[in-house]
Amino acid sequence: MTKVGVVSDTHFPRFGRALPRALERGLRRAGVARILHLGDLTDLLAVPLFEAIAPFDAVAGNNDGPEIRARFGRRKVVRIEDVRVGMVHGDGKRGTSASRALAAFDQGEVDVVLFGHSHRPFTAREAGVLIGNPGSPTDKRLNPLFSYAILTVDGAKARFGLKFYLSRAV
Repeated sequence: MTKVGVVSDTHFPRFGRALPRALERGLRRAGVARILHLGDLTDLLAVPLFEAIAPFDAVAGNNDGPEIRARFGRRKVVRIEDVRVGMVHGDGKRGTSASRALAAFDQGEVDVVLFGHSHRPFTAREAGVLIGNPGSPTDKRLNPLFSYAILTVDGAKARFGLKFYLSRAV
């Protein structure tokens, strides 16, 4: 069984130069084997903060500059055990973030699609694909709570569990 921390839309350093205490503790307590960021880091200073917890990978979002886009790309597929996980930010002009995220991958290419952009925590299953948005651990916008997620993979099975907290205090 593999646990993966899933975050998006941290917008560093706008909301601080450290990870929120609840996020860092939650990722450490879960024992995540890696962390996936779904875009809008906005500054590479976030990378070593996450790497201090677990190996880190990301995709760039619409607010990320050329350095982040060059390092991580805008879309990718990673394999976790027997599960193919598609990563994309989810920004665009037509439809919802979820529909754009699903459309970024060919049918049968992935088992899970993870996306961000809307800052709204979300999970569903569509056409046999698990889709999830962790929300934001630093910028909850109109949501009542800050959030992130833990993707738990066991062989070919995946579960997306949302985690919520009240304060982004460090």
